[in-house]
Amino acid sequence: MDDAFDSLEIDPAIERAATLPGWFYSSARVLERAREAVFVRSWQWLADASAVGRPGEVLPLELLPGLLDEPLLLACDGQGEVHVLSNVCTHRANLVVAEPERGCRQLRCRYHGRRFALDGRFLSMPGFEGVQRFPAAEDDLPRVPSGRLGPLRFAALEPRMSFEDWIAPVRRRLGWMPLDALRPLPERSRDYLVRANWALYCENYLEGFHIPYVHPSLSRALDPDQYPVELFEWASVQVGLARDAAEAFELPQDSPDAGRPVAAYYVFLFPNTMLNFYPWGLSLNVVEPLGAERTRVRFRSYLWREERLDRGAGAGLDRVELEDEAVVEAVQRGVRARLYRRGRFSARHERAVHHFQRLLLRCLRGEGCPERER
Repeated sequence: MDDAFDSLEIDPAIERAATLPGWFYSSARVLERAREAVFVRSWQWLADASAVGRPGEVLPLELLPGLLDEPLLLACDGQGEVHVLSNVCTHRANLVVAEPERGCRQLRCRYHGRRFALDGRFLSMPGFEGVQRFPAAEDDLPRVPSGRLGPLRFAALEPRMSFEDWIAPVRRRLGWMPLDALRPLPERSRDYLVRANWALYCENYLEGFHIPYVHPSLSRALDPDQYPVELFEWASVQVGLARDAAEAFELPQDSPDAGRPVAAYYVFLFPNTMLNFYPWGLSLNVVEPLGAERTRVRFRSYLWREERLDRGAGAGLDRVELEDEAVVEAVQRGVRARLYRRGRFSARHERAVHHFQRLLLRCLRGEGCPERER
């Protein structure tokens, strides 16, 4: 597989390019390489921003459970600042926080009593009298890079780009939307298990080409002949235009889309984050690999305008998800076929898929971001 992988190329000209080969989507070795080269170095949704916010609140969690399983914790200090820290004691690697806590003034490891401030600074440790060059910087709990977009908190272990560079297309395009005012809708949030490779799920999301064939109700809400796609270094934005202008956003005059009946913005942030903006609010989809052919998709909903729920392109999301799952699982069976090799791209409809595949391949090889095709 290594020789086949290293010889893989995707032409920068989409008109000449062939897709990734079928074996790519069933390979455990590709996923193992992606774990370190893609996911360790990427920004991942960690929790709702509202999960921790009062001084003394502490919350243990894992970053990308099922793939990275990295123990982290959120801790709010006395000044109300939230810190993202490693949840592993710097003495003997015990988990420092086992359950959510309130009213904490400091963190204490229950194994040998090492204490830390809520910002991760080492405070004290019994039984270490006479130990030389102690404490040192490495005795602090490692601080994890983090960022926030409205109701969402993200973290990264070794990010290859800054959070602001990664999130910039959202801030520029949707900065007018009151993201900080969005509130979680737990009754419209759930996880889905998909029997397919995570990248196949992402590729399905990255094109509207399939909408008339797979999503009849969504096709009635969106005009597939008017479906602009914009590419950015680490992202893409698909703009869904409404057939019925009454189901579109009320855009401000300084929006680049002012005057257009925008029903939805579908924002993909590499490698696995999907932000779907509707007139009612935001649907977050996080695509989490659990195996070469098993994926968990986390759906989380955040409300802006309740009177716009269940209307237009943002209605029936559970039905649309099940339709996507069915076709992606069928594709997973197809890419295993001995008679399938590689496909071709639609130059009109699959520019974002082409960009994703080139970016994924280069990151797997430890290279930089490819230039976008013209």
